Order: sequence, then structure tokens, then C-alpha cells
Amino acid sequence: MTSEIKTLEGPTSGMRTINASSLIGVCLMVGLLAGCGGPQHKPTVRVGLIAELSGDLPAVGASSKNAAELAVRQVNSAGGLIIGGQAYQVELAVEDNASKADQSAVAAQKLVSDSGVVAIVGPNASLGAIPAAEIAESAKIVLITPWSTNPKTTLDARTGAPKKYVFRACFTDPFEGHVLAKFAIGHMRAHRAAILYDRSSEAPKSQSDLFTSIFTELGGTIVASETYTTGDKDFSVQLTKINQSAPEVIFLPAYYNDVPLVVQQAQRLGVKAPFLGSDAWSSPDLIKLSGDAVEGFYFCNHYAADAATPETARFIQAYSIQYGRTPDDVAALTYDAMGLLFEALKGAGRIERQATRDALAKIPTYTGVTGTMRFPEGSGDPIKSAVILQIRGGKFVWVTNVIP
Repeated sequence: MTSEIKTLEGPTSGMRTINASSLIGVCLMVGLLAGCGGPQHKPTVRVGLIAELSGDLPAVGASSKNAAELAVRQVNSAGGLIIGGQAYQVELAVEDNASKADQSAVAAQKLVSDSGVVAIVGPNASLGAIPAAEIAESAKIVLITPWSTNPKTTLDARTGAPKKYVFRACFTDPFEGHVLAKFAIGHMRAHRAAILYDRSSEAPKSQSDLFTSIFTELGGTIVASETYTTGDKDFSVQLTKINQSAPEVIFLPAYYNDVPLVVQQAQRLGVKAPFLGSDAWSSPDLIKLSGDAVEGFYFCNHYAADAATPETARFIQAYSIQYGRTPDDVAALTYDAMGLLFEALKGAGRIERQATRDALAKIPTYTGVTGTMRFPEGSGDPIKSAVILQIRGGKFVWVTNVIP
């Protein structure tokens, strides 16, 4: 597989604008610099990964781990990561947070205590990313969450100011809420919306609140707002109330493992209003578990595999060959998070936590497989586009891009 080699240094002293032609291309360049005939045992740089390998969201954790391992494998097979003129092999230290907040904190603390770990990628779900981010910030170690959209992840809980060591590769809930509310009114022609969300989970609750605010600002009416708790299996009471309110759309910001139960029960109860989902719908397992009960429904996502740029297509091909399936958005975002971190390590020039953070903060723009991220000065939240997908014929089909 070939890829273009592009210059990584920007024109402005102290500020580097990165235009990586995916890690596949970066790895090719690293291989040319380091050569293939180096010593058998190269020095290593350790990167931590916290993923939801067990618990409620195993598909999320598997995608994240797969993508991180792919990124590491590509760099290492090309000769290593060049830091301060020396080629380093990347070593991944993986921790399972079991899709729980307390286990996320434990995993983060374990990686923080490992002096060889220079930075952390993950967790993905906000319920784990928020406590892990608190520990990373306190310990002054970089944490990049691929998939956590909740604003709390990158903000200081006491002051509301941006955290200095926490970054993300995805857009945030406020942007997603605006995208979904505008799509519901403008594209779906829906002015009466009902909402069903998990009140005990960070991201769904945040997305519900923001959708409500923006939908009403745009002239819509929330006719019903119902909740449930993680682990609930029967939604008949909530769905009956929602159906009685005669909504034109039902916003369901639920993780992929909850959606099948909800939509199948809604189908049996005769609910006719279409559902609209958040990025938490993005796992292909949602279609496998839901069947035709989700046919025709829309959701917001971070990238579209069927509308890929050449750069993204190369990633999809490499991932598909390695794992036998098309990567979902968690995989793509994890790959981008790893790419961001690799650029920071190269820019730091040495394996040191503070130097890595300082180099990462100087990357104002990064072009990855999920699009171009622009980081405002002093913020770990990128400005980037979103996509709307429709479930059609058992596949996620691109509908439109939404640019900030």
C-alpha cells in the first residue's frame, strides 16, 4: 500500500499545522527515516489505553483496542516512532475499565503510576472518560479520549475552565445537539419531539438536555420526556406515554446495546413516529441486534465509511484486512487519537509527560481519518464536522455532512 509523504512542519515558528495522510503514510515516512536494518531491540515508548473491553459496551472497547493496535503495528513495522532523532518502538499498555466509572478511575491511576507510560488514550464512553480525565489532569499526564462528547470531560469541575492535559478527538455534545435539533426540524419536518434517555448515564443525559434546549429555540415543542436507568429491560410504560403525546420524532440518545430493546418494543406497541439517534448508535452491532426495527431511522455520527476520502479509505482497507469488518466511528476516532499523540511525541523531541502535553497543545490543526480537527488555543476540544447517517437496507448510509 502506498501513500503520499507530506511535510509536517508548518510555516509559523512554534506552531505546527499537521496534515497527516493517515498513519499509513506517516509510517512510510518513519520507515524511510529510521531504515529497516536497525538493531533487533529498539528502545520503547509506552502508551496507555483504557477501553471498555467488558461490561455493557464490549463492542466499543473492541473497536478502540483494534484501532490502537493497528496504529501501533503500522508505526513499529515501519521502523518505529522518531523522537529526538531516535527510533522508538511503541508499546501499548491496555487496561479494561469494564464500562464503569469506578473501574475507569482505577485503570487511569494504574497507568499514571507506571512511570514508563507517557500518555493515555481513552476511555471512550463519557461515564468512564470523566473520572479518568480528572485523575489524568491531577497527575499532569496527557489523556486523549476518542469518543467522549460530554463537555465535562475536558472542563475543570471547580472553575469551568479547560483542563490543560485532557483532549478529545471527537466533537462535543453542544455541537451534536445543534446538529440533531436542526436536522429534526429542517430535514425531517418534525416540530413535535419526544425524548427517551438513560438518566443515570452521562452522555445520554447531556445530549437530551442540549437537544431539548436547541430544539425549542428553533421553534419546536418537546411533547414528552421520559427516562430509564441503566440495565432496564422494559420500556413499555415510557413508550406508551410517548405514543400518547403524538410526537413527530422520538430522540433516543442511547448506547447501541439499549436501542434494540427500545425500538422493538416500540414496534410492538404500534409507535409510528421515527426515532432519531446520537453517535452512541454507531456500532454495527446495533443493526445485528435490532433487525428491521431500526430501518429508516437517522443518527448523528463522526464519520461515514461509505463517503470516505482517499485517506480514510486507506484506513478502512487496512482495518478491514486485519479484523475482517468495517471500522466503526470508535475505531476511526481511536486511530485519530493515536495519530495526534504520535505527532505530539515527535514534536516533544523526548519521552517526557510535560513535553508531550506542551507539543500536543501546539498542534492547532490535524487532518485524520474522521476529518480535519481545529483546536482553538487553550482548548482540548476540536472544531470538526459531523455526519448524518440513515439505517437503510441493513447498512449505515451517508446522508449529509454538517460543518461548524
